[in-house]
Amino acid sequence: MTYRLAVANEKGGVGKTTTAINIAGALAAAGHDVLFVDLDAQGNGTVGLGLEGSYTAEGTSVYDLLVDFDADVRIGDVIQPHEEFDVLPSHIDMFNAESELQTAMRGRERLWMAFEGLDVGYDYVVIDTPPSLGLLTDNALLACRNVLVPALAEDTSKHALDILFDHFDTLEGGYGVDIDPVGIIINRIEVDGEADRMVRWFEERFGGALPIWNIRNRVALKRAWANGASIFGHGETTDMDAEFRRIADHLNDRK
Repeated sequence: MTYRLAVANEKGGVGKTTTAINIAGALAAAGHDVLFVDLDAQGNGTVGLGLEGSYTAEGTSVYDLLVDFDADVRIGDVIQPHEEFDVLPSHIDMFNAESELQTAMRGRERLWMAFEGLDVGYDYVVIDTPPSLGLLTDNALLACRNVLVPALAEDTSKHALDILFDHFDTLEGGYGVDIDPVGIIINRIEVDGEADRMVRWFEERFGGALPIWNIRNRVALKRAWANGASIFGHGETTDMDAEFRRIADHLNDRK
């Protein structure tokens, strides 16, 4: 059975896309069939995987899949191969998707419905969401129900996480579903007292209820991005590889 995971935080700049790509890479490196979905209109995940041509290409895209209810577009029509895992790329037209979905029938459930037509047996689907709590993020949360939350070791994360978890409660009440946070990733940790203080805050706030993983700043992760791959497809090792593998193992245990 496919395990779907949304990587979400309403705050931008928290390493969400890097997290999603490297988790997909870790799962694929462990032998799983993975689909990476870029639901962010900015297309950072698409470009970061070397598929920038798809972002502006003519023809059917994820935008049509979500917005054009009468076009008979199936999710398999817009999935593309990548050397590590399959990719459902974003498209520049996705900037119009939020407003289109506002007035669409079942506008928050379109991705959920699209997955019902997926005829490939992926082990995992990993979705990179926009840095906002709009209808595209809601589509990901309702389609997945499992959420991995990336954050930074800084005070602004406190307010952002309060908003995010309140939003989970709202969706649960409105749709009668369970939105399940599966863990928190603290990204781009620097070696300084402020970061150490915030890491302790995360442990005190969430440590008893959710697993927490610490990802430190590593140039190798940036070089992998520049080469259109996760750290596992890039061929350069870093001490953070093991942390991403631990996340993948945790997801596998939950599957």
